[in-house]
Amino acid sequence: MKFGVSALVTDEGIGPASLGRALEERGFESLFVGEHTHIPVKRETPWPGGGEPMRELYRTIDPFVALTAAAVVTERLLLGGGVFQVTQRDPLTLAKEIASLDLISGGRAVAGVGAGWNREEIRNHGTEPRTRMALMRERVLAMKALWTEEQAEFHGEFVSFDPVYSWPKPVQRPHPPVMVGGNHPAAVERVLDYGDDWGLIWLPMMMEGEAALGPVIADFRRRAEERGRDYIPVTAYQVPPDKAVVASIVEAGADRILFTLPTVPEDDTLRSLDALAALFV
Repeated sequence: MKFGVSALVTDEGIGPASLGRALEERGFESLFVGEHTHIPVKRETPWPGGGEPMRELYRTIDPFVALTAAAVVTERLLLGGGVFQVTQRDPLTLAKEIASLDLISGGRAVAGVGAGWNREEIRNHGTEPRTRMALMRERVLAMKALWTEEQAEFHGEFVSFDPVYSWPKPVQRPHPPVMVGGNHPAAVERVLDYGDDWGLIWLPMMMEGEAALGPVIADFRRRAEERGRDYIPVTAYQVPPDKAVVASIVEAGADRILFTLPTVPEDDTLRSLDALAALFV
């Protein structure tokens, strides 16, 4: 079992270089960072509870700047998007950013991808929310072409370009793993279609009953085999710091656990990491 953290790295919390060093020193396998370019003030529906958006959402440092800062002070730590907002990024640019991170880190990048949930934020990038899943699929497939082909070409409904040269190529072959997140059946289908890792969000109900994590993962493995896919790792997201929960996820057959790290000052973050590390050391 591999253990990492997912975090919103902001200008108000621990710096990414300090966080990367602290994680590697404590034996964590990976750091996944989330991103939002901005958070619109007005929404179609109110924020939960009628309150204001979390400060962390609109104060995130650009993920590639944060992950590069962590990369240059670490040697083993995997560096992933948790997630990269594919529907808000040009695929030609995003492919180069991920490949550059993989090169600079010596092959430690993980391309966690998502289509986004904030409709107003998505629209501000010129994307229609109703078609964002189809857009994400084409952009991911286009990036895979850019990573693997000398003269890459792609023609779809949303993404189209004639043969191009695009470098650097990633260190990892054929390319950095693409982690696709989500628990909905449609999300699982996306993993089976073009993903290399399944980012499964852990929920309390997965401790027992028909929704227990073991049967969920077993069914996923069966479907992947039926599709002729090679082994697809399962990453459990948003895992609470609870030994019983960790033990249940290990028993269920997941491959990686990501604890959610609060966005707090450095001293508080280091204490949180010590407590999390005690769960698996």
